[in-house]
Amino acid sequence: ANGYYYSRWIKCMWSSHDLSDAVFIDNYIFNKDVHIQFNSTVGEYVGYTEHGVYNARNWNSDPNILQQERAEVERYCKHNAEIDQSTITGKS
Repeated sequence: ANGYYYSRWIKCMWSSHDLSDAVFIDNYIFNKDVHIQFNSTVGEYVGYTEHGVYNARNWNSDPNILQQERAEVERYCKHNAEIDQSTITGKS
């Protein structure tokens, strides 16, 4: 099919039970290529295309946007990981 495809994938990754190594990744994808990404380990947006670099520069200059994204590792990742882990532990 012809056209443009835009998607946003949010991922959480961790390997320890105490979730101390949890990482929040927010990908903005255009036509199957990541053009901008926020990684909680890096703590800011990184652009991979001309448009992505432009957006990263703008978003990184707004402390409210960065504060919200940086908080997602606690609010979204660790919260849901604790639910997942308790569900798995409760079934064994």
